[in-house]
Amino acid sequence: MAQRTIPTIDLSDYTTGTPAERDRLVETLGQGLREFGFLSVEGHRIDRSLIRSAYDCWKRFFALPEDVKARYSGVEGGARGFTPFGVEHAKGRTTADLKEFWHVGQDDPPPGVGAGVYPPNVWPEDEVPGVREPTVRLYTALESVAETLLAALADHFDLDQAVFAGMMTHGQSILRIIHYPSVEGEVEPGAVRAAEHEDINLITLLCEATEPGLEILSRDGEWLPVVAGEGQIVVDAGDMLSRCTNEVVPATTHRVVNPPDAENRDRFSMPFFVHPRPEVDLTVMDRFTDAEHPAKFPPITAGEFLRQRLAEIGLTK
Repeated sequence: MAQRTIPTIDLSDYTTGTPAERDRLVETLGQGLREFGFLSVEGHRIDRSLIRSAYDCWKRFFALPEDVKARYSGVEGGARGFTPFGVEHAKGRTTADLKEFWHVGQDDPPPGVGAGVYPPNVWPEDEVPGVREPTVRLYTALESVAETLLAALADHFDLDQAVFAGMMTHGQSILRIIHYPSVEGEVEPGAVRAAEHEDINLITLLCEATEPGLEILSRDGEWLPVVAGEGQIVVDAGDMLSRCTNEVVPATTHRVVNPPDAENRDRFSMPFFVHPRPEVDLTVMDRFTDAEHPAKFPPITAGEFLRQRLAEIGLTK
């Protein structure tokens, strides 16, 4: 019988393990992403207290009155700050997801990097004092974990370690803090917390959510629940990685379902979307093509691809 749960890796096997442990992690990482597009990571060295601190801050923000939260909306087409409930929808759908969220990007990009593309972050520090410090620390810690994972994935394919990891250096990565309110009263038919979709970016690191609900679509068409263990981070591959690997690494369809009545509570999650710099070339790499497997996608830059997808999900015009 096929495996019904996503694999788990301990990242310390790669960073401080023996050669055998390192090789085993590289194999599990590569095969897990190729089979499921998802896996769980422990040993990442991000303190749970930092994650809890960030959640605590943003829970206070989302509890604010709607008119107060709205002061932080409309920033750079949603690239930073607050996006209200009922705005974003999955690609190919018109029904909005049952969520609201906040975006944090590079807090201090180097001079000349992303000029005119990386808008400054906004912070609701008058309403939530101290929100910036744990959020920026978490962003930086997740960047480091993502860089290590992408280097290990390159090892799996016998590529230079910088092939994937170098794409994200000073990139457009986004930490999204999501609030899914409890599902009350009548909702639009078909509306769910997050409709089935694939992520846009290279990989996503998902800090353990406060409630279950995440499901992935298996290769045989079955929806499988994914629940991070205590302290684990769930990782999934996005469209950009799938594109440049010619779908050798798939972008797995996933969703967040509405809660059953007995578990109808607010849900919070914090995905870290790992994005390249805008000029990065997403052309299918030669390593993933041959006479029987030609490139499935035309050349495109990360910036062009992101603009297309943001329009498709309703965040930009």
